[in-house]
Amino acid sequence: MNGYERIKAALNNKPTDTVPIMLHNFMMAAREYGVTMEQFRNDPKIIADSFIASVEKYQFDGILVDIDTVTLAGAVGVPVDFPVDDPARTHDGCLNSVEEIRNFSSPKIEDYKYVQIWLEAVRLLKEYFKNEIFIRGNCDQAPFTLASMMRGSQNWMLDLMMTEENQLNELLDYCTIASSQFINLMAETGADMVSNGDSPAGPEMISPDMYEKFALPYEKKIVDTAHEKGLQYALHICGNTEIILDKMIASGADALELDYKTDVKKVFEKCSDKVTFIGNIDPSGVLALGSVELVRQRTLELLEVYKNSNRFILNAGCAMPPTTPEENVFAMIKTAREINR
Repeated sequence: MNGYERIKAALNNKPTDTVPIMLHNFMMAAREYGVTMEQFRNDPKIIADSFIASVEKYQFDGILVDIDTVTLAGAVGVPVDFPVDDPARTHDGCLNSVEEIRNFSSPKIEDYKYVQIWLEAVRLLKEYFKNEIFIRGNCDQAPFTLASMMRGSQNWMLDLMMTEENQLNELLDYCTIASSQFINLMAETGADMVSNGDSPAGPEMISPDMYEKFALPYEKKIVDTAHEKGLQYALHICGNTEIILDKMIASGADALELDYKTDVKKVFEKCSDKVTFIGNIDPSGVLALGSVELVRQRTLELLEVYKNSNRFILNAGCAMPPTTPEENVFAMIKTAREINR
């Protein structure tokens, strides 16, 4: 089997010859290719070439095409800071109140430079690898998270407690339009699947009841958008998501990409017969800072839990730091490749 076939099989609950691997390594790929994040984010060919070099070096099966976590925010007017050697970031929102969204025109994210760069990078990768390596076109933020960025995270948390629900829904509807636009645009690139992140919707920020009321309905809408385009969909939430796993599954996502803080045994118990699990080696404490032996140990522990399920793709639990030692990545991949499925 080639990489595309392995990832596709795992998403469809089919057996594979070896453990499928798809890394969240965009910062590391840029660093190893010898470019700054500024160079990376501004040139789709550099983005594509960085990932191509990484695949050729490590021989993994799928590429998660990511650039930062604020592109959608920038596309709807949130001020963005562009450090030379770090991913872009936001500090403040663009709304003084939830009600101000009524003064915004409908989003047109295709007009934003960095959206087009992201899309073109995916097109180039798909053109290069065709159906040899699986291409996951990440689509940045899910609606709840985008709303948090538009208001600023502290303001948004207060809004959830103090603002009328219908007003919150107006902002979330606006953000759903923006998130869905990215998915529709990504579908035109030839990407094999799409995904979003919704980490502020996790239990470390809001209650499960709030998740069910203000995040899950909008996640369902963007999952439906992906499925209408014939694309499978992955949802990522950081932190310990154990108490909302059932709700995340209810989003209709084909895969859940989960943080190392979520107990993999609980993930297996809840997900192994319903949805594909992507993850979840600790990207910092293990992959970036741990020894080769620790990487091998944690990888074996994870693979042991999931040895009787086809619904598994090996990855870090979140984005891998650019300083991750190559020997640790090789150790994780070699350990996985030694396992016969």
